[in-house]
Amino acid sequence: MKPDPIRAIADAVLYEGYILWPYRRSALKNQRRFTFGGVYPPAHSARHPDDPARMHAEVLLEAVPEAEVEVTVRFLHVVERVAARRVGEQLEPVDELVVGGERHLSWEEAIERELRAPAISLQALRAGRRQALAIAAGREIEPLGDAAASEEGGALIRTWRALAGELELRAVALGERCWRLSATVSNTTPFDERDRQRALEQTFCSTHMLLHAPQGGFVSLADPPAELAQAAAACRNVGCWPVPVGERGRREAMLCSPLILEDYPRIAPESPGDLFDGGEIDGLLVLNILTLTDEEKAEMAASDPRAREILERTEALSPEQLMALHGTIREFGMVR
Repeated sequence: MKPDPIRAIADAVLYEGYILWPYRRSALKNQRRFTFGGVYPPAHSARHPDDPARMHAEVLLEAVPEAEVEVTVRFLHVVERVAARRVGEQLEPVDELVVGGERHLSWEEAIERELRAPAISLQALRAGRRQALAIAAGREIEPLGDAAASEEGGALIRTWRALAGELELRAVALGERCWRLSATVSNTTPFDERDRQRALEQTFCSTHMLLHAPQGGFVSLADPPAELAQAAAACRNVGCWPVPVGERGRREAMLCSPLILEDYPRIAPESPGDLFDGGEIDGLLVLNILTLTDEEKAEMAASDPRAREILERTEALSPEQLMALHGTIREFGMVR
């Protein structure tokens, strides 16, 4: 199956900064995670204005009134992962657990969440539309080892807290075939604590929106046509940066990203896989991973399942794949 370039970019945004090199729980830079695209509980946001409770996007769309728009909200939901040793019939939480020679650490993970609003016409969106975003609290237990026979037996207990929010859509006609489309994600989760880590557990992390209008054409806000430059400059975006995505020149899809991206961003074809840091060079990160000590690699593998995937993928790279990460030139241009 041919890779979906839109999904690839959206996934890169979703996991940007999820865990950073050296990909270990003990690393200082991984002590404050989920820093991009946070839409926080309003009570926390009121005390910490730098942690917003909403994300607002405004874009221009050229289409007839009957054209339909689909909006998908994507984010990460923080999960508390606790390693627990089995003691009789009980599970006793511990910081670290070794079962069958494999090390497990208590830390945080995340679940991908995706909420899609049904397609609706621009004409209908003149009156606006609101859709609730609700996720119930949950708990999962992953058994480790032979609980019946082994003293090493235990489990990983994953829990997540409830989330509540709202997606509001609205369209304003600016001309016969030009519309200003707005999309706002708000967090409405009740929260009465003061710890930021607890607030993160009820935050929409790495939030972004995908806008799709199969019968219309989104306008680049960074490089609009002259006749729409003033309307593009008037678009107000809070916490996100809208860019057209997909095949260059096509205009039916827009990504509202918490990161500043160029129009039609894409993943480098030489990349061996996501390293959760689009601002770095894959070749440099790969070499840094390969220079970790065995002890550091062991902690990396135990810190997070996705970090373990990075380690295994990196150590399996062939010499040809490593060389492909170095020396690629996309284009030459005149330096002025």
